[in-house]
Amino acid sequence: MIEFPKDFLWGSTTAAYQVEGDNSNSDWWEWEKTKPGIASSGAACRHYQLFREDFNLAKSLGHNSHRLSLEWARIQPEPDKFSQSEIDHYIQVIDHLRSLGIEPIVTLHHFTNPLWLSKIGGWENPQAIQYFLEYAGKIVKSFSGRVKYWVTVNEPMVYTYYSYLVGEWPPQKKSPVTANKVANNLVDAHIRSYRLIHSFYKENKLSPPMVSIAQNMIAFIACQKSLRNNLAVYLRNRLFNFRLINLLYRKRCLDFIGMNYYTRHLVDTRRWSLWELLGNTCAKKHDTLPKNSLGWEIYPQGLYYLLMGLKKYRLPVFILENGICCQDDNQRWDYIREHLKKVHAAMANGVNVIGYLYWSLLDNFEWDKGFAPRFGLCAIDYSDYKRTPRDSARKLAQVASTGLLEE
Repeated sequence: MIEFPKDFLWGSTTAAYQVEGDNSNSDWWEWEKTKPGIASSGAACRHYQLFREDFNLAKSLGHNSHRLSLEWARIQPEPDKFSQSEIDHYIQVIDHLRSLGIEPIVTLHHFTNPLWLSKIGGWENPQAIQYFLEYAGKIVKSFSGRVKYWVTVNEPMVYTYYSYLVGEWPPQKKSPVTANKVANNLVDAHIRSYRLIHSFYKENKLSPPMVSIAQNMIAFIACQKSLRNNLAVYLRNRLFNFRLINLLYRKRCLDFIGMNYYTRHLVDTRRWSLWELLGNTCAKKHDTLPKNSLGWEIYPQGLYYLLMGLKKYRLPVFILENGICCQDDNQRWDYIREHLKKVHAAMANGVNVIGYLYWSLLDNFEWDKGFAPRFGLCAIDYSDYKRTPRDSARKLAQVASTGLLEE
């Protein structure tokens, strides 16, 4: 039997745009209307109306923490206007979590932007940093000590990659120069908002906050050992997984490391070119591991390798997302169980992991993939929005409630 610490944080994650519905002031909402074949988020999971039901459900599943995001486009519908009613809504959300004994982990930016910001260039425009700071400052002041854990930006490298490098997400640009500019602006926004949050807590004599980003990490594995493949693995690991963490660590702008982990990439390069070294994966069907319904390989060992790579920072590590979309719920529980075993193994080897959040509490709108991928601990019937906990949710609840996992 594996035993986790008594104060371990157990729970799940949601993102506002993916569950709330009707975020009509967001850039994604506008983009959905213009792209044939792209699903509309519409009412999503109606979490905006049903958040109490959802968090009561989380409590019944043994969760003592929950990561959520705020929809910036709701809170600041115009450049010079904040909506007090929307701020009050999110205060109610946080207060309800607190009333249930669930620790809120609040994300300020989870991929979506106010439509007005996108119309002036979004994160390409350096003004976005100042606007983000005004938004962050308004939120931190409004929440007034209700939140200990803050995530400023979710997966900045993923956002930059899909929106500005390969052009699959809005604004669908394909420019390494622009992507680098956006990434730098997001990093600057984190650093400055990190300092802003800490200053506010200090000035108001509040207990120090814990502030980080959510960094998506991938296990890069060479398909076949060769000088070129080994170099490609090294470069991707350094640039995609650790470059941002190294930078923010040196700037002393991380109180913990927020980590998202799902899968591995089997690296197979065929030429000595930068794109090959940084982009190619195996096309020879050597990826024989089980996969989720999006084709992502299931590789729990990768989580262990990456956690051990984070040990050198001597910071708490919080797994903010780890999950699977699948039709077979037995596969979901296998995924959770095997990844938790690797988490515990890393902890036994000195990594200070403080919590595990499953993605996601609910089936939801999975961006350009629509509603087909089912990641939820709780199934959603989109005809009537009924929530039904899956067996995997109840098995995870047993672990969360007891701290014990069968080997």
